[in-house]
Amino acid sequence: MRKPIYLTAGALSLVLGFAGIFLPLLPTTPFVLLAAFCFARGNPAWEARLLADPRFGPSIRAWRERGAIPAQGKRLAVLMMLVSALGGWFLLPPGWHMVPAGFCAVVGAWVLTRPSA
Repeated sequence: MRKPIYLTAGALSLVLGFAGIFLPLLPTTPFVLLAAFCFARGNPAWEARLLADPRFGPSIRAWRERGAIPAQGKRLAVLMMLVSALGGWFLLPPGWHMVPAGFCAVVGAWVLTRPSA
């Protein structure tokens, strides 16, 4: 019963990760990591294909083994969060502009404390 759910969630995550390659504000790596997690439980053959992929495999293995994020991924993630926080700062009413800024500050700090792959 759970395998179809994991398979569907993995496929959806992979589609979103693929879209993130072309859409600048949509992250790729978190969706690919989620797809690998779901495929490990829903379809191990698809997980193996992701692990064998030269673009995604090293990032997935680094995350699983050490909780590491590639340095370039860290820089891009923090930059995109900064852009999002600045957009919220100028577009949201006073008081509300602190919500995305605070969220991005917490998540950005967490990303920067992860080991580099």
